[in-house]
Amino acid sequence: MNRILNSRFKPIVVNNMNKDIRKRINELKRKEEAPSGEVYQGLSLQVIETIAREFQISKREVEIAALENEVIPIKYHRNIGTIGIPGQRKLLKAKVAVIGAGGLGGSVIELLARMGVGRMVVVDGDTFAEDNLNRQLLCTEKNIRKSKVTAAVGRVGEINSAVEVTSHQAFLGAENVDSFITGCDVVIDALDNIPVRLILQEAARRLNLPLVHGAVAGFIGELMTIFPGDRGLGALFKPDQDIPPTGIETEIGTPTITPTFIAAGQVMEAVKIILRRGKPIRNRLRYFEVEEGKISEISLSTQP
Repeated sequence: MNRILNSRFKPIVVNNMNKDIRKRINELKRKEEAPSGEVYQGLSLQVIETIAREFQISKREVEIAALENEVIPIKYHRNIGTIGIPGQRKLLKAKVAVIGAGGLGGSVIELLARMGVGRMVVVDGDTFAEDNLNRQLLCTEKNIRKSKVTAAVGRVGEINSAVEVTSHQAFLGAENVDSFITGCDVVIDALDNIPVRLILQEAARRLNLPLVHGAVAGFIGELMTIFPGDRGLGALFKPDQDIPPTGIETEIGTPTITPTFIAAGQVMEAVKIILRRGKPIRNRLRYFEVEEGKISEISLSTQP
């Protein structure tokens, strides 16, 4: 269907198209039974692909239209009991930037795709090395020395082909950060370089974007969400301090468990922000000693 010839008629044509899409969804939906015994109207992967092809629209648009019609894409049904249909729709409409696709970032990308966050921007200029295999979810023996962002795009496509990924094989810096994160709803810091983290925080503040910070070393991890105007990472360093590029992780390593643990927390923070529910870890640094099962917090709002 031709959407545009004359801009005066575009709204009418688009409305008609939306009606046609909803009608097709209703024709192809099917009754599904949940483990609880509840019956709901569901849409399979195959049907989503069929409708997208028929109307020449993205799968993400089909899924949004289905949810607006109270029809649940089957792959999201286990989310719905917790976040509801409106919540899943918000996730599909959201755009999240993941800066870094290594230990933290790889797990963050996986979880965002499975939650159904509809658009992602992935930034990383690095390639995989053998010593990434212990902790980086996207790293396999077959893709050593290959691009991390290419692996990210491929992995998301295998998990949830409705998610639209924009990838940038580049290292983040002051000269390009704005172009990567402009237009996003949330930015996730999955970096391993402290000065670059500070560049990212300043850009997020300038563009009025919330930033979810995570860092790991050994069996220790930290997590916080930084809104524009918060002190954030600036509270952890003295103004005249000579900041090293990396932390203690270069000495004690990063075992498998810790990045996965912190990445899950980062995705939870992003979901809270998008859905506007729960209380973000804001103006406080949450500190996890994973081996001991201990959690502590440092208040940053009054910290000198």
